[in-house]
Parts: sequence; structure tokens; C-alpha cells
Amino acid sequence: MPEGFVRGPLQEATSLSYRPRVIDRELAERLAAIGAVVLEGPKTCGKTVTGRHHAASEVLLDVDRNARRMVSIDPGEVLRGKTPRLIDEWQTEPDIWNHVRRAVDDRGAPGQFILTGSAVPGDDITRHTGAGRLTRLRMRPFSLLESHHSSGEISLRRLLDGTPQRSERSELAAPALAELLCRGGWPAHLGYPLARALRMNRDYLNEIRRVDISRVSGKQRDPLKVGRLLRSLARNLATPASLSTLITDVRGGGHIMKWETASEYLEALERLMIVEDLPAWAPHLRSRTTLRTTPVRHLADPSLAVAALRATPRRLLDDLEYFGFLFEAMVIRDLRVYAQVAEAEVYHYREKAGLEVDAVVECDDGRWAAFEVKLGDRWVNKGKDSLRRLAGRMIKGGRGEPSALAVIIPNGYGHVPCGDVGVIPIGTLGP
Repeated sequence: MPEGFVRGPLQEATSLSYRPRVIDRELAERLAAIGAVVLEGPKTCGKTVTGRHHAASEVLLDVDRNARRMVSIDPGEVLRGKTPRLIDEWQTEPDIWNHVRRAVDDRGAPGQFILTGSAVPGDDITRHTGAGRLTRLRMRPFSLLESHHSSGEISLRRLLDGTPQRSERSELAAPALAELLCRGGWPAHLGYPLARALRMNRDYLNEIRRVDISRVSGKQRDPLKVGRLLRSLARNLATPASLSTLITDVRGGGHIMKWETASEYLEALERLMIVEDLPAWAPHLRSRTTLRTTPVRHLADPSLAVAALRATPRRLLDDLEYFGFLFEAMVIRDLRVYAQVAEAEVYHYREKAGLEVDAVVECDDGRWAAFEVKLGDRWVNKGKDSLRRLAGRMIKGGRGEPSALAVIIPNGYGHVPCGDVGVIPIGTLGP
């Protein structure tokens, strides 16, 4: 933690059982610099536990009915307590936002509040009036490093610095990888049998389609249509499927869904942070290359796609093409976790002429690295060819040389040299 950041009583209580998160350092640094941090992410990704680890007091608005009433009567009472004070599921009482903002102004000190939320309120005023007082952090399910399935020997941050790296051999057999994809990166699943984790993931989606999507929309939604839309997103995972494709999928079961309705459903799923599509990279080339700008479909965790299709590890092993899409989704999830702490964003690259690259990680200062994701050694050379073509396009177009190029695979030795394309086993990648 940064110098001067004091461990609070809640941290002491959770430190023995707390599993460190990649976001911890970033959260601590933000608390040391600004009045309040909004920690956002899908339900059960670990926001409350992480918030508690950094907090000195707490109020849990989703379960404390009296505290919710107090927001209207005496909000100062809700905000009173040792700092940083955790306000969990703040979006259940959106009015608390303005009171937090005012308290930060009045106190004039950093590290006052941690607000956690699993849905983004629809009120634009609530969402955008915290400039200079509050900062937002996105939290995601466990990466493989956080779930202790990666050694982290190859650092994304060092790749973006252009540092050559190597790793020992990593072994992640296909059955084990299939189980990880089905189980997902949900902290609540630690130590549970796979069958229970599968059931919990299906229950999670059922809650989304029956309750949460209507709550966040402010209007009743049809659970059957939501379920069909989720299955369509699952079938089209890691592809640039258009909204028309998704609608056609939903209609295939005899259900009518209008364009406007589908758009509203997707917007609600994005506000619940269940859908997190991968945007297209815009490198601003001095060339006539025509780029595809359609986002690639992704969910917060590949296990949600597995749950939507009621799949199992055995079924994944019998469908290697879909297995590959799920593996790509897992890699994108992990790259997003690691890129965030490197102040970078993850994109995809697709040209109308046919060149496609699964992931481009770009820093705020313009440094970039690109990655192809392949399920086995037999496809590695194809991935390398695509990355070399991309690098050539960028250099010719004036975008500059990449900091790193690599194919990410399940198994093997890791090596990323200078000036050429490397190979990274997913079990060696870290921040």
C-alpha cells in the first residue's frame, strides 16, 4: 500500500482470509489521492470483500433496511464512521451519491469513501457529477493469476515496456482448462465441487433474467426473451455478431423481439456489467485500410456463456471450435484485468480485407502490443503470421512498432523476444 495509507479494523479482520486482487494496489493509490472511489463490477466478483479489505468502517445498503431509510432522513448518519468508509451496493439508494460528493468537498481529504456497486444507475446526473471528487474502478472476476492458476512470470506491463521475457513450462491440460472455463473466476466458487459451481452459475443467470434486468431497467422484462438473448450472446461469444444476428437467434424459437427491445435488453445487461463487448482498435493510420468497427461480443466471464448453454466440460471437449472461442474469452478477461493496472485498454483489430487480430493492448501514451489466441501448437504459426502482418501495416501506416507481439496458448514454454513474435502460455501471464 502507498505510504501513509493506514490499515483499518476491517482490513485486520479480513487479512488472514483475503485473497489478494490485482486491483488492490490501484485501489489503494486512488484512495490516497482522491476523496472517494467507486468500485464497480458484476455481482459476486468480489467487490465487497475487496472494499472491506481497504475500509475502516462499512454500511451495507442492500441488506440494511434502516440505513436505506436513513439516507432520506439523515444521510450524514450513514456517512459517519472511520474512513475509508465502505458504502456497499450504493446504487440501491442513488441519492447517496450527491451526499458523498458533498461530504468529500466538506472534508477536503482523500480516502473518505469506497462505494461498491453491481449496476450502473440510469440517472445521468448521478453518474457524471463526481468529477474531481470520485474516481471509478472496474472490477472483474478472478484472473488466472488471482485464482492461483497462473505463475505470472510474464508481465503484461513489462511487455508494454518492450522487455523480453521467458517462463518455465506451464501445463494446463484440456480437461483442466475445460473445467476452469465452466467454473469461472467467481470467488464464491473457491473450494466447491464443479457440479455446485455449474449450478451456481445457472442460478446466477436465472436471477439476472428474472429479477435484475427488470430492476435495473425500471420496467418489467420478459425472462424467456432475456434467456434467449443470453443464449444467443453465448453462442456468438468472441465473434462480431451484429444485433440483427442476435435478434434472428431469439426469433428462431418463435419469440418476437423488436430491434428497439433487443437494444434495451443489451443496454440493461451492460449496466449490470454482464455484457462487456470488446471495441475495435482505431490506430489512425495514414493508409487506405478499411477497418471493421463492430465490437466483438463478450460476457463478464466465459462461465456465463457455459451456463447459458447448460454445457459441461465434456461437451466442451467434444466441440473444440467453441472451446477455442471460450478460451479466447478467458484470455480477454485476463488481459483486461492486467491492462487496467498498466493504464491500458484492450481492443480487437479487423480489416475488411481479412486480417484479424484477437487483442490489441494500447497504453495512454501510445505504446501497444498485440496478441493472437490459439488453442494449440498447430495454429501458432498462423497466429504469428497475422501478428507480423499487423505490425507491418502499423509501421507502414506511421503508427510505430509494437512493444510486443505474442500468441497466447494453453501449454508450453513462454518466450517473448525483441523484434519478433513470441509465445505465452496463459498459465504464465500476469500484470
